[in-house]
Parts: sequence; structure tokens; C-alpha cells
Amino acid sequence: MQWPPFSKEELKQAIIKCNDSSAPEPDKLSWQHLKIIIKQDECLANIINIANVCINLGHWPNYFKCSSTIIIPKPNKASYNQAKMFHPIVLLNMLGKLIEKVIAKRIQFTVVNNNFIHQSQLGKLKFKSTMDTEVALTHIVRSGWAKGKTTSTLAFDISQFFLSLNHHLLTSILNKAGLEPKVATFFANYLVQRKTNYIWNNLQSPEFKVNVGVGQGSALSPILSTLYLTPFLHILEKHQKNLNIPISMLSFVNDGLIIAQNRSIFSLNSQLFCSYNVLSNFLTDFGLVIEHGKTEVFHFNRLHRAFNPPSLDLSLLGGPILCPKDSWKYLGFFFNQKLIFHQHIDFYSNKAMSTVKCMKLLGNSSRRISSIQK
Repeated sequence: MQWPPFSKEELKQAIIKCNDSSAPEPDKLSWQHLKIIIKQDECLANIINIANVCINLGHWPNYFKCSSTIIIPKPNKASYNQAKMFHPIVLLNMLGKLIEKVIAKRIQFTVVNNNFIHQSQLGKLKFKSTMDTEVALTHIVRSGWAKGKTTSTLAFDISQFFLSLNHHLLTSILNKAGLEPKVATFFANYLVQRKTNYIWNNLQSPEFKVNVGVGQGSALSPILSTLYLTPFLHILEKHQKNLNIPISMLSFVNDGLIIAQNRSIFSLNSQLFCSYNVLSNFLTDFGLVIEHGKTEVFHFNRLHRAFNPPSLDLSLLGGPILCPKDSWKYLGFFFNQKLIFHQHIDFYSNKAMSTVKCMKLLGNSSRRISSIQK
């Protein structure tokens, strides 16, 4: 598909919903500043020229490749002796972020339009959300019940996902995705020679090279990571059919879900074990690794009699021994075995009521913030 020049409307639409109160980036600009700048036709035309030249020449300026990474400790951790106990916030130069937003939207439109994205991918795409994932899962479970089958799920998480994407494979996938060759050439340059400095409170490090994966904080990271998993899911689906393992998949960025349906719980565990083995091997071929400690199993069954499914032993595959639970939290939703959402409703109702009660602490009639601000 051809890649036409960017239009003024594309840039205006990309910035219109950006938060004006966001923190200034390394170039000291915020979205509020940029919104004022692009109101000037000459400035907007210059930005469009920069974006078009970057694609046509296959070059991303070094100025846009520099970032600052703020290190924030994750709350309520017993200790902070591991890197995963901290959350990095990446700040990019604002003009580069705007151009990345426009490119990301254009790529997503192209790959969705030519049906390149796998149907099980529901994360970080336009008009798709966690809600769609939960609705799809609920539909699958109830469809199985209509056939008298129990549904079992095996949730897994890909470790260090964004940092593990192979650049050469990613550019090859972009060539297969129906984009013009110059777009893949652009990303071959975009992904390399990146630098960042780390900020911890008032301490600031020198610059370090970060030539791995795709940069977090960029508008391009979600669509690039989605494209990276697309051929993997197509290959996995075909291989499962060849092995006659009747499973389905749901994918939400680096969170995946293997779904099996059968009348026998022992057959379900066998299907999940085989699928997990195949999945692990294919992920290794793509340079990715499952974080076994986050793997979970859950069974949906609406029988009135006692339902005590056996544990799922994944130790032979390097995973844990998974004991089934009565309830399961997935992507912010609480499930139980019979798809009754009482626990989900109770949790979020209590959370809402607690929030309302805590608002009293924000001030009273004589001090702190005013009633209008509350």
C-alpha cells in the first residue's frame, strides 16, 4: 500500500486529545506548547515537512533518539533490591512524540485494513480494550457451556517484552505487513543508536546506549509490539491445528491466554500442558521468554456439584505447579468459576465508596482546597 505525504489534519487529530497538564519533556515543551505552535500554518507546514522527509529518507534524527528515564519505585514492595521493583518513565522530545503518533496511527490503519493483524490480538489497538478481551472470554466460556464443556484458561506473561524485540525480525515483519519498503527502511534507522540518561530524585546519570527492543513511552511501541507478535500467533495457530490440539488464544500485548474446552478436566490439563510447551518453544525462536512465576490456570464450570480440578504441573517445562483457585483476576476483572461477577462488583463498589470517603480528607470549609475544587 502506498504511503502518501502527511496532512495537516493528521497532525491536528493526533494532538487534539493530548493532556495539556503533562510534564515537560527534555526539550522543555509540553503538549500545551505544541498545540499553540501548530496553530501557525508555517510552523505546522515545517513539522509536516520534517515528518515526510524522515520517512522518505529512512532517517530518524539523533535529536529525537535521546530521552530521559525517570526511575520511580513501585509502591508497597518488601524490598527494592531488584530492577523489576522500579518503574521507568521515559520522557521523549515532544516534537518527535507528535510525529511518532501520526506514524503509529497511519501504520495501524494500514495493517488493520489489509487484515494483517491476527484476530486474537485485542491489546493496544484502536477501538479495542480490556473490556473487549473480557467479553470475548465470557462468550467463549458460555459457548462451551452450551455444548456441555468445561473451559480452562492458562494465562501467561512475556518477560521484558518491549526490550526483547529483535530489530531485524521486526523490520522483516514490517516488509510483510503491506507497508511501503521505505517505511521498513525508516524503522531500521529509527530503532538503533538510541540514548537515554537516568534520573533518580536529584541525581542524573550520563547518557547510555539503549539499542534494544522498542522504547517504552513512544506512541510507536504498542503497534510495533503488536506487529511483532502477529506472525507468531499465525504460526502457533497453524501448528496447533497440525498437532490436533483444539485450543484458542487471546492476546493483550504481553499478556496471553490459552483457552481449551473439553468435557474431561484431565483432557483439559493435557491440552494446556502441550500448548504451553509448544508456545514456550515458539517464543524462544522469536527471542522471547515466558515469565513462569506469573503463569496462572483457571477453570470455568457451572455444575452444581463440587468441582475440584487437579493441579497442573508445568515443572517439566520450567514452569510452576499451578493449583486452581476459586476466583481469578485478569486484566482488572474478577472471575469466578460460574461467571457470577459478584466479587467484581463488590470490589469496585467498595473502591468507589472508599474514594468518596477519602475526599473528606482533602479539606473542610476553613482550610485546604475549596469546595469547588473538591
